[in-house]
Amino acid sequence: METIYHPSAQRGHVNFGWLDSHHSFSFGNWHDREKVHFGALRVLNDDTVKGGKGFDTHPHENMEIVSIPLKGALAHKDSTGTEGIIYTGDVQIMSAGSGISHSEYNASHYDNANFLQIWIFPKQPGIRPRHDQRSFHPDDRKDKWQVVVSPRAEDHALWINQDARLALARLSAGKTLTFQPAFEGNGIYLFVLEGSITTEEGAITTEGRTLEKRDGLGISGIDLVTLTALADSEVLAIEVPMFA
Repeated sequence: METIYHPSAQRGHVNFGWLDSHHSFSFGNWHDREKVHFGALRVLNDDTVKGGKGFDTHPHENMEIVSIPLKGALAHKDSTGTEGIIYTGDVQIMSAGSGISHSEYNASHYDNANFLQIWIFPKQPGIRPRHDQRSFHPDDRKDKWQVVVSPRAEDHALWINQDARLALARLSAGKTLTFQPAFEGNGIYLFVLEGSITTEEGAITTEGRTLEKRDGLGISGIDLVTLTALADSEVLAIEVPMFA
């Protein structure tokens, strides 16, 4: 078993005025050779965008890009002809494949928007670019996992070009929940959105670790991880293939 611990305070941070962004992994001008990726998970950015501002049209290729609004909404437009709004409660995935251009703006002219930007290396390169989006009701993650991204047909999850899964859970204080990888050899990256949890790794109880808001923990070489909420909490689990 191997673990990597990313405390919130040690994330990369840039503030351009219109964008206030924290990076769990090296991104843009911020580089930490110890935080380049966790298996196929390449980027986990926690972005706050000011009202009326956003990312101008820019290109991507051969990357699975997931956007999860946590507060507010984003106006999305891309070269596949897709144009619309991503609201809090929605999840969007874009397979950049052979090449795609897109823009993302705060849909409000007044209020800040906060969203997670997640990049995962694809299983098959060069596929035709694609886009999908779906709403997920928060009640369906109350004290259980709600799978929002998966290559399998489960829980109406969005399809991803990788043996990877993303799941959200809202845990009541004192509630315990386990997460098991669906694919043999996959690692699990836990990211605490709100609250505080403790973890136990493996089928046998170990000493574990306490995670606070916006802390991240990557765990590989295990069959399951057990979470216990110390307070009402919300957690994102990202399951990805592991490679050097």
